[in-house]
Amino acid sequence: MKIFILAIYCVAAIGFATAQTPVIRWPEGKQVAISLTFDDARASQVERGTALLNEYGVKATFYVVPSAVKEKLAGWKRAVQAGHEIGSHSVNHPCSGNFVWSRTKALEDYTTSRMHDELVQSNAMITNLLGVTPQSFAYPCGQKFVGRGAGTQSYVPVVAGLYQSGRGWLDEAANDPLYCDFAQLTGVESDGKEFEEILPLIEQAKKDHLWLVLAGHEMADEGAQTTRLSMLKKLLAYATDPSHGIWIAPVGAVATYVEGAKKK
Repeated sequence: MKIFILAIYCVAAIGFATAQTPVIRWPEGKQVAISLTFDDARASQVERGTALLNEYGVKATFYVVPSAVKEKLAGWKRAVQAGHEIGSHSVNHPCSGNFVWSRTKALEDYTTSRMHDELVQSNAMITNLLGVTPQSFAYPCGQKFVGRGAGTQSYVPVVAGLYQSGRGWLDEAANDPLYCDFAQLTGVESDGKEFEEILPLIEQAKKDHLWLVLAGHEMADEGAQTTRLSMLKKLLAYATDPSHGIWIAPVGAVATYVEGAKKK
C-alpha cells in the first residue's frame, strides 16, 4: 500500500511540475517558431537560396563573413532589400587550429579582447557594405572558447555584450524561449537532411511551444555542407501552411518577440 501511495504521489508531483512549466504564446496562436539560418555568405545562398525563400515569402537569417559578401555584393544587397536578416559570422571565421585550414587563425591563439575587436570590425564592415548593423551572431564552427588549457576562456560574454543573440552549431534540440540563453542559442543542422528527418524535430518542438533554429551552409541541389533545395522547398510549403501552426521568422524577429513576451 505504501508503495502504491508513493507511486501516486510521484506521478502527481511530476504532473504538477509539468503544469507549472511556463510556455510562450507565439503570435496568432502558432504552436512553434522556426528560424532558418545559413552561414558564411556562400554564393549559392544569393544565387539560388534567397529566390526560393522569396517565392514562399519566408525571411531567413544569414550569418555572413564580409569578404564573402564582397564577392556577391549585388546579390546580398537584394537579400537585404527582400527583408532577410544579416548577422555576423566574424571577419576571419576563426576555429580551432585542429582544423588545419584554421591554423593561421586558430582560436587557441585568440584572447577575448582580440575576439571583441574582430567582432566590432565585422559589424562595421557589414554596415558599410549592406547598410545594416548585425544584431545576431553565429559562432564559427560552433566553438565558443579561446586560448589553451588553464588559460581557456569563453567568449560567450563578448557575444552577449555585442549582439542580441549568438547561435551554436551541431546542437541536438530546439530552444526553450523562456529559459534559453540568447547568447547560446542551439542550432540544429539542416545540411544533408531530408524533410522527413526535419519533420520529427518540428513536431517535437511543437509539443512544448519551442523555438527550432535550423542551421545550414550551401543552398543547392547536392554536395557537402548543403541544405538541399528539394528539402527546403518541402519545408517551406509545410511551414507556410496555416494548418500546421508554425511561425517561421528570422532569429532577430523571434528574439525580439520573446524579449517582449518576457516583460509582460
